[in-house]
Amino acid sequence: MILADNETKVDLLNNEAIATTIIGLLQERPDRPVTIGVHGDWGAGKSSVLEMIEAGFDGNDKVLCLKFNGWRFQGFEDAKIALIEGIVTGLVEKRPALTKAGTAVKDVFKRIDWLKVAKKAGGLALTTFTGIPTPEQINGIVRALEGIIADPGKLATRENITDVIDGVKSVLKPADTKNVPEEVEEFRKAFDKLLKEAGVEQLVVLIDDLDRCLPDTAIETLEAIRLFVFTARTAFVVAADEAMIEYAVRKHFPDLPETTGPRDYARNYLEKLIQVPFRIPSLGEAETRIYVTLLLAGAEVGESDDGYNELIKVARERLKRPWASEPLDNAIVNKTLGDNAKKAHNALMLSDQIGPTLASGAKGNPRQIKRFLNALLLRQRTADARGFGDEIKLPILAKLMLAERFIPSLFDQIATVAVTHAKGHCEDLALLEKSLTKVDAGATSSSTKSKSTDEGKGSKAPATAPESVVLAEWKSSPAILAWANVQPSLAEVDLRPYLFATKDKKDYFGPASVLGHLAVVAEKLLGAKLSVQALEPELRLLAQPEAEKLFEAVRAKIMSGDTFDTQPAGIDGLIVLIKAQPSLQGKLLDFLEALPSSRCGPWVVGGWQSILKESDARNRFDQLLAGWAKVTNNPMLKAAAEGTSKTSGKNR
Repeated sequence: MILADNETKVDLLNNEAIATTIIGLLQERPDRPVTIGVHGDWGAGKSSVLEMIEAGFDGNDKVLCLKFNGWRFQGFEDAKIALIEGIVTGLVEKRPALTKAGTAVKDVFKRIDWLKVAKKAGGLALTTFTGIPTPEQINGIVRALEGIIADPGKLATRENITDVIDGVKSVLKPADTKNVPEEVEEFRKAFDKLLKEAGVEQLVVLIDDLDRCLPDTAIETLEAIRLFVFTARTAFVVAADEAMIEYAVRKHFPDLPETTGPRDYARNYLEKLIQVPFRIPSLGEAETRIYVTLLLAGAEVGESDDGYNELIKVARERLKRPWASEPLDNAIVNKTLGDNAKKAHNALMLSDQIGPTLASGAKGNPRQIKRFLNALLLRQRTADARGFGDEIKLPILAKLMLAERFIPSLFDQIATVAVTHAKGHCEDLALLEKSLTKVDAGATSSSTKSKSTDEGKGSKAPATAPESVVLAEWKSSPAILAWANVQPSLAEVDLRPYLFATKDKKDYFGPASVLGHLAVVAEKLLGAKLSVQALEPELRLLAQPEAEKLFEAVRAKIMSGDTFDTQPAGIDGLIVLIKAQPSLQGKLLDFLEALPSSRCGPWVVGGWQSILKESDARNRFDQLLAGWAKVTNNPMLKAAAEGTSKTSGKNR
């Protein structure tokens, strides 16, 4: 089961209250133009609110509801005119009777064509400032029209192309040309007349996903809306994140000063256009728990199930008073879902367990919550498909993923330790969870304290081992403590199957995981010569298996770089490691013999003699030098090997 991440008319967030309020506001004065904003972060539920508004007007013949997606106009040369034409076209399509009112329809499209053609000739932008088109601009418009006669598709009109040319010529004759404000006013009058003839008491236009558009598209769409702001019986509901729109304003008008008085221009622009703003609030802890329960229960039993719809009704009642923190408990789920209640058991349990942390981490954003749940369910399914699904318990996986998603440094620390532990445990995590469940000594009665003190006189309390730096760091973090309190406990859980299930983001089972605590040392061995030389005393203390793991990690890092013309990082580290651990001399020769002689620089022949103490290792290196001295495809290596061979022979 995967949760669909799109707008819905099924209200799981009690956002219907916002939709109902907006519908009521629109119906109070349908004759007056109004622009309403539905604001919220991405994924807050804005699109769903628009769906509910549209559904709320179903069956009302006096109200025509048109919905547009901002992305629809992204590829248009002029998104402003595309939206204007789209609104008029939608009106004509939804009211077939308008075909009889040919004059009104033609008049509106004639006004749109004027704006469109003026835009093509570059006149519209200029006349906005001057108010009167110049003769050159008029001629430019006519030339533009005559130039596109071969391709009528460039001029989306309802009239014959020849008639349009003649009509626009007459409209733009210097003697009686109207300026832009007059033409805009004529368009509004024509549009108002069209609404009357269509029998529409109120036109409601829903604009969605405006905050996903490029800045120019967003601004042009807003400018198109502004054209209708003073047109009677026309209302706009715009769903957008205010921050993104303000960003679009700043990008589109870069020369504007940052502020004007106490407010910036971007905010003023938005507030002038949006008369009534609604902001969708983020979910709190109780709301998140209910939302998680509804999402997972719906995925299990199906959204069409009668019992599930009863559960939604109960949830809405509780969402009316979220401060009461009443989640959906087992009794309610059993009562509403009946025989399907068992299917929702995991949903109820998970909402109780992860709700508080998920609400905080996702900042109450429904889309983030839904994506987290989808990732959780997908990983469980993947584990089933790979054959280790029986070893994955959903609550445990959910707790680990909370850390992975919202406290990644904690997850990384736990994973790095657990993959190398014999039982897949993280001992510091076990100590942390134990400290949270341990009874505080301060909670005991004073008499008990006194008795304990008296009985303990003359004896010393057993010394406790100091806690690790990592554990101390965890205890100082409120976020980590809150996460650790989430049930179930992970102290005795083999975390390796769960970490393997999360390896789509990072593989903790690679060479670094095998090294465990030596990973830090391996990283240091890749450093500069002076810094690695200081590691020799520490390297001498390594056990043979640890030294071999460390050598392999550094060797693998050098080989993966695949650059040998100059000395790779890590060579100085290998020299110090073998000096501290002479038993690795054979592995060093294996490494040198595997290097591609055709691509190695002169560095490869020097520095090894001082650490090769065993006779077998020396003999192998001499043979290697002799082979390098005979190569024909690398003259620099050949010369260096010949010189080193002569020097070695003299020294012996």
